[in-house]
Amino acid sequence: MNALLAALADPARWRLVRLLAERPRPVGVLARLAEARQPQTTKHLQTLERAGIVTSQRTGQRRIYALQPAPLRDLAAALNRLADTADQDGGPRATYDRYGLGLRAERLAAEEPGWADGRLFRFHRSLAGPPELVWRHLTEASLLARWWTPDDLRVSELVFEARAGGRIVQEYRDAEDADGSDPVAGRAEGVVEDVRPGERLRYRLSPVSPDGGIAFTAHVDLGLRPTDTGTDLDVHWRITDSTVDSADFVAGIEIGFGQSLDKLMAALAADPHGTDSTDSTDSTDTRSAK
Repeated sequence: MNALLAALADPARWRLVRLLAERPRPVGVLARLAEARQPQTTKHLQTLERAGIVTSQRTGQRRIYALQPAPLRDLAAALNRLADTADQDGGPRATYDRYGLGLRAERLAAEEPGWADGRLFRFHRSLAGPPELVWRHLTEASLLARWWTPDDLRVSELVFEARAGGRIVQEYRDAEDADGSDPVAGRAEGVVEDVRPGERLRYRLSPVSPDGGIAFTAHVDLGLRPTDTGTDLDVHWRITDSTVDSADFVAGIEIGFGQSLDKLMAALAADPHGTDSTDSTDSTDTRSAK
């Protein structure tokens, strides 16, 4: 496939392929139609032949070249598969496009400080497992690190002191940045405000801008209610202290935190009794202060 792509990448060779798609032709005719010198045309045709795109045969004093359709069909099929993968409903590309639309809208709205103050986001999830287990996933750093990022990110540092006045630090990187060589994708710092085990957790969290300032402050209120099948979780996000530069962050709240909650939902569905949640360590160098 690499040889095929390399052979087709040259505009002169692509011109020859188009001419041969019409009918087999001799070198001299191809050179004239392509407005090229015959020695150059011969070299291009030899490259295409080595890549399996054309075939040739000698007829008297002439060498006739013909196009091989099969490699082009194979390439077309491979390209279609790539396009289908990128274009799948609800896939990463769809999320990227959705974020892009929100980003443009938020940047237009962010004209002055305070532009997003009072904005409220609501989330609801019906979770497997009792409130006590859900609470652990909300407050224990080793469990938080498994779900508290969007799909394409991973936790690289996490401090969550589950007490009133406790400190919160959340740092994350690209999920595929295994060695931490790329810049940090994001960091947020905050304070726990209210702790009612198994019932309610309230904290404020502020994303840090690239310049080191605070982008905005999120006041997050999580309420837990037991149900016959597990726990209902309701989350309210309220924004204050928004800066003009916070548009990029605000545009990602609904998508990013929604994906995080979906990951929490999947983790609890896979282990509704908490049999796999007793390990207090984490391979991402997550730090927990209790």
